[in-house]
Amino acid sequence: MQTEWIIVIVVAILLIFGPKKIPELMRGLGKGMREFKNALKGEGDNSESETKKGEEDKKKPDEKS
Repeated sequence: MQTEWIIVIVVAILLIFGPKKIPELMRGLGKGMREFKNALKGEGDNSESETKKGEEDKKKPDEKS
């Protein structure tokens, strides 16, 4: 691709999602790529327990399971 087209695509993404939403999207993309790589390596069993642990950490103390 030419540099101009890359700039146009980046500007379009900024206009569509906004600057606050892009880091969140990239975090989700990175997490998905990491889980995919772990699954290819055969380490997919550990990712489920890590995901559950991460979700529990995010819950507020007053929330009940």
